[in-house]
Amino acid sequence: MKEYLSQKGVTIREKNIEYDRLAAQELMDKTGQMAVPVTVIGGETIVGFDRAQLEAVLARVQTGRSPSLGAAVADAAKITARQGAGVILGAYVGKVRAGSVAEKLGLIQGDIITEVNVQNIANAAALELALSKLRKGSRLSVIFLRGSDKLSAEGLLA
Repeated sequence: MKEYLSQKGVTIREKNIEYDRLAAQELMDKTGQMAVPVTVIGGETIVGFDRAQLEAVLARVQTGRSPSLGAAVADAAKITARQGAGVILGAYVGKVRAGSVAEKLGLIQGDIITEVNVQNIANAAALELALSKLRKGSRLSVIFLRGSDKLSAEGLLA
């Protein structure tokens, strides 16, 4: 991860959650899990080494084009499998930033986004890709799971 980001010209600040309890708690608060590596770029959180998701976030941050959902997301299948809930496809919502689009849509930590603007979302990278195609002011329709309930929300990207 460090080598990849260095090649992209990204300045890195590393925190070791094995030895730093505050960093471990910060990770848990942002993502709802203890998976590593976690990368935060321009306020967006990426869990694991996902080249496609990193590229989408770097492009967005560098061009300032695409809006942010304002929530840490991870692959729901990995999290639900570990929790013993079976494999559920989607983007697992971690910490939701105050005042963000995610908060305005009513998303909370633990929700699983399964659809954005009639496009199925199988994982965090699919969500980032769907958002990268939108611009500020675009209409956003989200379908998500909260426990066993299937919910929907609509709003505008700020």
